[in-house]
Amino acid sequence: MQIIQYPDRNTWKSILQRPVKSFEEIEKSVAPVLEAVKNHGDKALIELTEKFDKVKINTLQVSEDDIEAAATKISPELKNALNIAYSNIQKFHSAQNTTVEKVETMPGVVCWRKSVGIEKVGFYIPGGTAPLFSTILMLAIPAKLAECSEMILCTPPDLSGNIHPAILYTAKLCGINKIYSVGGSQAIAAMAYGTETIPQVYKIFGPGNQYVMAAKQMVNMQGTAIDMPAGPSEVAVIADKSAVPAFVAADLLSQAEHGSDSQVILVSTSREVIDEVMIETEKQLQLLPRLNFASKALENSKAILVNNIAEAIEIINAYAPEHLIVATENAEQDSEKITNAGSIFLGNYTPEAAGDYASGTNHTLPTNGYARAYSGVSLDSFYKKITVQSISPEGLRNIGKTVEVMAANEILEAHRNAVSIRLKSL
Repeated sequence: MQIIQYPDRNTWKSILQRPVKSFEEIEKSVAPVLEAVKNHGDKALIELTEKFDKVKINTLQVSEDDIEAAATKISPELKNALNIAYSNIQKFHSAQNTTVEKVETMPGVVCWRKSVGIEKVGFYIPGGTAPLFSTILMLAIPAKLAECSEMILCTPPDLSGNIHPAILYTAKLCGINKIYSVGGSQAIAAMAYGTETIPQVYKIFGPGNQYVMAAKQMVNMQGTAIDMPAGPSEVAVIADKSAVPAFVAADLLSQAEHGSDSQVILVSTSREVIDEVMIETEKQLQLLPRLNFASKALENSKAILVNNIAEAIEIINAYAPEHLIVATENAEQDSEKITNAGSIFLGNYTPEAAGDYASGTNHTLPTNGYARAYSGVSLDSFYKKITVQSISPEGLRNIGKTVEVMAANEILEAHRNAVSIRLKSL
């Protein structure tokens, strides 16, 4: 990690730049993939899987037998952990349900809003270098609560053409039985356009690499809804002298190990803490099975020494991280000043990994600075909000003149007449 001391404000933008390629550069690679799937369906998916994942598959849909067999291939300990995580995630997202409130905006004019589950949703589950079965819980549980009628799942096969049993088991636990062995931008295309085997969906959810994120943004421009731009994972940590360096190092590495294009940022008011975190990071790094991924990510990462917490918060709001850990003496109070972050973790004993798996909050979050304008996945992500209104004869008398005057001044006579003809009948 590069250590930067007391940077001038005019250098923040360059210091906080992510290690990502330009959208235009990635688009050139992704566009032909989308076009191939759109025009050639399953045939293109099989060919692209062989090209990108280095495995030839004969069928795209995972069989019911394979899904059933997955339960015998994972440990009782993992099954128990999944049940606990399921319960916590369901509890947190259930609390997001709101009751319909009818509002009488004026006598006889009643308006309200109802929530309707999106009928067809598709989940992209990364599985190339790590089988992210936890993402299934994060997406399927709120989808079930919203009563989405169809859920499908796409995930890349391994070099043997198989899907990790934990992904299959978790999918079944969540009520998903349409699972397809396809990954990358081609999976996004399949869900957006539909193929002979994979049904088209109305909204696509799930994180992925830069190519998956670009594919989601591109199909979004063509009419398929997406949850948010969610690409390579990232974490930022604000630390003062009360932070525990070993804990901070562990949190930085927990995101760095996601992939070589991930990034971690440490912002601290203490050079001593930064130095100790650097020592701990190197020590813990050597013990990681995914050392190569984490090492590459650390090359793109920064430790920034600042004058005070207020300046640290300013830098973080400029960066807009996916995950933010506030390891300060007054963590909750400091977090109140954070306006741009996907999810916040307070204090020395709230690791970001808890939110990744089992605390209850959703881990599908905006990356690459999109936390300035996007929220993470929630129950609302799976709903359409439809407004309803009911006007009585009395209400029409009360509001009618207002509508007539506004319509006439917009020179929309048919609009005005739609009210006038009713008023005359009264």
